[in-house]
Amino acid sequence: MPPRNRHFHTREPFHHDDRLTLDRAEGPFSFLNPTRAHFDHSGSISKKTPEDVETSQETVDREAEHQIPKHYSGSDVPAKNIKFLWRSRDNRKGRHPLLVQRPKPGEEAYFVTPRKTSDPREVLKTIVKTLTYYPIWDISWLVAFIFTWGSVVWVLNGFFVWLPVAAPSTEFNGEIYYGGGITAFIGAIVFFETGSILLIFEAINANNTGCFGWAVEQLFDEDDQQKEGTARLRVVANRHHCHHHHQNRRNFVGKHSPLTVVEAQPPLRQGGKKAWRWFPSWHDLRTHYLHEFGFLAGSAQLFGATVFGISGITALPGIYNHLTPEWRLNAAYWIPQVIGGSGFIVSSTLYMLETQQKWWKPAPHLLGWHIAFWNLVGALGFTLCGSLGLAYKNSGAQYEAGLATFWGSWAFLIGSYLQLYESLSKNPVEEVPSDQVFAVTQ
Repeated sequence: MPPRNRHFHTREPFHHDDRLTLDRAEGPFSFLNPTRAHFDHSGSISKKTPEDVETSQETVDREAEHQIPKHYSGSDVPAKNIKFLWRSRDNRKGRHPLLVQRPKPGEEAYFVTPRKTSDPREVLKTIVKTLTYYPIWDISWLVAFIFTWGSVVWVLNGFFVWLPVAAPSTEFNGEIYYGGGITAFIGAIVFFETGSILLIFEAINANNTGCFGWAVEQLFDEDDQQKEGTARLRVVANRHHCHHHHQNRRNFVGKHSPLTVVEAQPPLRQGGKKAWRWFPSWHDLRTHYLHEFGFLAGSAQLFGATVFGISGITALPGIYNHLTPEWRLNAAYWIPQVIGGSGFIVSSTLYMLETQQKWWKPAPHLLGWHIAFWNLVGALGFTLCGSLGLAYKNSGAQYEAGLATFWGSWAFLIGSYLQLYESLSKNPVEEVPSDQVFAVTQ
């Protein structure tokens, strides 16, 4: 039997969908589930000749029969090859990555796809969206939104506890005691704990059947004649082809949208079980979730946030100033920060490894990797703050502890905002430069 990371032990995506064929699956550790898989579409040129594309047009027509044939738009870009990439993180977040290969001069392009999502115009559109669009029904957006505001609160906390030490003339009465204590409580309990619980729900309810998320349409030139007699297919993002629970605007119970087209709807579960789950069964936990990066990382995050929350409570005015002698302060305030921060380190490391092809090979070309990286920096800052706090009577340690909270909070804010950006970019398009790269990487 191949290693666990080279095949889907259970819950293979798209196993019910004859439009998509599994090319390969892979992951960084042999004892954990795959974190990515490549699928060829029935009209993929990488496996078929132009004649085969015409043969597969019947399948495409079935997909797009509810659509009116489209013309070129300003954002259409020709593509020679396409692949549909399943990644465990993207699947949890309700995203549908598309790999495209642009044609060289003189080569035929059988597909038309949107611009790559790293194009400055697409980046700007998504940035504007983070400020103007609030899909509260989307659990991934909700997680990112909560963590972003939680990080803002921690940045304020960093100012309250570090600035009076760095610049004593700026201190106002009760700044550290009230400002630092109350913001620590709000950041730790209201935001970090709530967001961590939602991360577990997100992992438990990750789509296990696979979600296509794209519409494939026949494209016509201005004179409604196919160019040079070759089938040209347009791949376009379409939420009606998505059955992730993130798209359901009516409620927060995880069912696919009632507007989802029939071809994209998932098969019914045995026994008519609800699509949304609050807790996994023991069998599912043992056979699937304990081998799943997202669940393991979310569990470490929840553990860290829960322990860290102890220091958030003891930071409140009226509690913090009564923690004497010093060993009580260490046990109730500083040590929970160290343990909780260590949980954040484990969680961020797992999230970062999830995005990598090899455990030793960073993936800076992926947004998810940067999110985990900045969260790891923030986790190191918070853990360092707790460690230095054990020597808080030392003025140098006090300064460095406050500074660690300050830069750690900013790192968390960067990671959280990138996560907010990620949650609103549901159909990323990634380009690969050559046939060899298209075949073996990403």
